[in-house]
Amino acid sequence: MTVLEAHNLTVSYDKQPVLWDIDFEVPEGKLVGIIGPNGSGKTTLLKAAMGLLPADSGYVKVFGKPIDEVRERMSYVPQRQSVDWDFPATVMDVCKMGRYRQGKLFGRLSKLDKEIAADALERVGMTAYKNRQIGELSGGQQQRVFIARSLAQQADLYLMDEPFVGIDAASESAIIKLLEDMRSEGKTVVLVHHDLHTAIEFFDWIVLLNTRLVASGPKVDVLNEENLRVAYGGKLTLLNRVAELVRKEEFPIREKKKVD
Repeated sequence: MTVLEAHNLTVSYDKQPVLWDIDFEVPEGKLVGIIGPNGSGKTTLLKAAMGLLPADSGYVKVFGKPIDEVRERMSYVPQRQSVDWDFPATVMDVCKMGRYRQGKLFGRLSKLDKEIAADALERVGMTAYKNRQIGELSGGQQQRVFIARSLAQQADLYLMDEPFVGIDAASESAIIKLLEDMRSEGKTVVLVHHDLHTAIEFFDWIVLLNTRLVASGPKVDVLNEENLRVAYGGKLTLLNRVAELVRKEEFPIREKKKVD
C-alpha cells in the first residue's frame, strides 16, 4: 500500500522554487529517510506533506486521499529548534497534547486518553520526568517528549524533521530503537535526516533530493555513486567516506560479481 505520494509537486518561498516537479511514492511499514545537501528542500517537502505549505503545482496524497481527509492518521514532529521551550508546561502536559483532536481542543481528556499519554511517555523512557517543566530538560530529553506526544496521537504515518539533531548518544539510541519498534508494528516513519553515514545503516527507503528529486526507492537502489554525485556535486571526500561505509556494511554501490 502506498502511504505517501507526491506528483508534479512544486513549492516556493518568495516565488523562488525550493522543490521542483517532485514525484515519489512511499510504501507502508518503512523507515524512510529524506536526505540531501543543505538547502535541497528536505524540510519543505515534509511541511508540504503535512499541508503546512501550499503547493504551486502538483499535489500530495496520504493513503490515497487529500491530506485534510486523513489528517488524524498523521503525526508531525517539528525541528526541536523551532519550539518555544520556555512555554510553562510539564512533560506530561506536552504528551497529553497528542490526545487533543480536531473538535476536541478544549474538551476534557478521558481516563483512556491519560493512560495512552502515560504509555507513550513510558515508551520513550521519560516517565520519571513527567512532572518536570519541559524547559528544564536536556535537548535529547525534550526530543523524546515530543516523540511521545506524537506517539500519543496513535497515528499511522509519522513525519519527523531532523529528530537526531543536538541530542545525546543515549537519546539517539533510544529513539532509533523506538522507531524500529514502530516499523515492526506496521507504522510508516518518514524522517528528514542530514547524515549520510547513518542513513546507510538506518533506513529502508530513501528519498534523495537536491531541489529536484534525484532518486526514490529502497536504499540499495538509491544510494549509489551516480545518484550521490548528482545530489552532492563535487564533494568527493564525502562520497569516498560514504562508499567505504557502504562496503563495510556489505551494502554494495555496485552489485558484486558472482564467483563460480
